[in-house]
Amino acid sequence: MMKSYKYLPLFLIFCLPGLSQAKITLPSIFADHMVLQQNAEVPIWGWASPSEEVRVKASWTGEVVTAKADNNANWKLTLKTPKAGGPHTITFVGYNTIVLEDILIGEVWLCSGQSNMEWSVNSQIENGEAEALAANHPNIRFFSTMKSAAKYPQDDCHGSWEVCTPASMRAFSAIGYFFGRELSEKLDVPIGLINSSWGGTNIETWIPEELIMENETFAEGASRFTQVPWCPIEPGVTYNTMIAPITPFPIAGTIWYQGESNTKNPFMYDELLPLMVQTWREEWSIDFPFYYVQIAPYKYGRPYEGALVRESQMKSMNMHKSGMVVISDIGNVEDIHPRNKLDVGKRLANWALAKDYGFKDIVYSGPIYREMKKEGKKIRLFFDYAEGGLVCKGEKLTHFQIAGEDKVFKDAEAEIDGNTILVSSKHVKEPVAVRFGFGNTDTPNLFNGAGLPASSFRTDEWGVGME
Repeated sequence: MMKSYKYLPLFLIFCLPGLSQAKITLPSIFADHMVLQQNAEVPIWGWASPSEEVRVKASWTGEVVTAKADNNANWKLTLKTPKAGGPHTITFVGYNTIVLEDILIGEVWLCSGQSNMEWSVNSQIENGEAEALAANHPNIRFFSTMKSAAKYPQDDCHGSWEVCTPASMRAFSAIGYFFGRELSEKLDVPIGLINSSWGGTNIETWIPEELIMENETFAEGASRFTQVPWCPIEPGVTYNTMIAPITPFPIAGTIWYQGESNTKNPFMYDELLPLMVQTWREEWSIDFPFYYVQIAPYKYGRPYEGALVRESQMKSMNMHKSGMVVISDIGNVEDIHPRNKLDVGKRLANWALAKDYGFKDIVYSGPIYREMKKEGKKIRLFFDYAEGGLVCKGEKLTHFQIAGEDKVFKDAEAEIDGNTILVSSKHVKEPVAVRFGFGNTDTPNLFNGAGLPASSFRTDEWGVGME
């Protein structure tokens, strides 16, 4: 059930001027079954007749908060939410009355990106049917923004809140669901998940147009995209319709899975992703955490274009309050849509649980290259997130290459030495650079003791030909 409308008693109707012309309305993000962020100052807004007084009462407080619609028919006020719990109601009274029911207070997360975030059980994910049948979680709620695009920012989006059931879970982001389920089980609080994703979209569509067009490099990169029948390509158009309308709505954080479409301009991604995150945080006025998935190995058309996006994504880990999930071990080089969405959602949840919810015993990242040191004919590599040591899943480490000043890379021998790796080749007497897993389809076998894979990387900054 969506918003329920209850009109004022007849004797009050005659006391209210202009009633036939007036009616409080709310954006779609405010509806029955929604989840509001706990312990937060939550903006509540909508539309009414100019100068109409809107009175709002939340059941958890009983206090009446008022606002008056301006000459553009807009009104806005703030409600302070308590700690997690519910169900609650919120009553809106003006010339008409709206009662929102079955509201929960908990943790709200945004799930966004392209098709790998969008994919659901209906997309034939791994073990999807069994997961759907077990998806009875009344404390998890879904909001999905319908796909739409516009040249300018919109006031509202098309979407609705639903309780998590086997039926509603089937159509929702699988990664978002598995992420939320993990939080729900560990935190024992209601979880609200907002899915704003669109398969095939490049990151430029999720960034305000003016920020792309005022930068000559970004604008040139955006011009490389050609029209396709399944999604828009113009800068800002999905931001305007699927992000901007909900930016006042408080969230705990964001999870993001996107990048495959940006293999057309991979060198810019480590600038575009931080720009998007900074812009979203500014628009929300919330310094929320941002956790994202590194794209999986796949048979892209040009050499290195996938590896270069992965490199840009790894570089973006220096963003404030951010974290990256590596999935090279659960991808499929023949399928750009890996079917294992469960482990992706869990790995994203581990970042949030460890960094935002105080779980100290969770290892949340695989090894990330930090620095190198030349030792004679070998190069020693140092890593962050090497908890439990470094582990080779196989007879020997794979996908290491080494080069000298001639910049010609040769397959290398690599051996684990404590929490470091020594790399060498009999064909390279004076090594200066190492690359690891730096090919579109490379699926290496280096992990940490917690079983999380290492990100691909390179120690050089030499040019990479993609022809």
